[in-house]
Amino acid sequence: MTDRRIDGAPGGVDYIAVEESAPFRELKRRQRSFVFPMAVAFLVWYFVYVLLSSFAPAFMAQPVFGAVTVGLVFGLGQFVTTFAITMGYVAYANRRLDPGAEQLRDELERAERGEA
Repeated sequence: MTDRRIDGAPGGVDYIAVEESAPFRELKRRQRSFVFPMAVAFLVWYFVYVLLSSFAPAFMAQPVFGAVTVGLVFGLGQFVTTFAITMGYVAYANRRLDPGAEQLRDELERAERGEA
């Protein structure tokens, strides 16, 4: 069996074992449980906008108020959605990801110093 520790580290850390550990897998699961659904939702929203722009130009040209059209509102909605998803992810990461990541980092730093 090969040594999976990083050379030069005082305590040495088995990063493969860390990656295979339950806390790390849970952290990845939590991250993916937010990222994948949001990515799918945003891509669906984006492609609906593109398809409507291509195949329903009359609908997209409908005025909402004044010179503002449905297409313009949907286009600006893309930016709003991007910022909303970003703010939502930051809040989610602060609440659900960062505490676990910080704990893992602290454990790795202790192991590298040889304190584990």
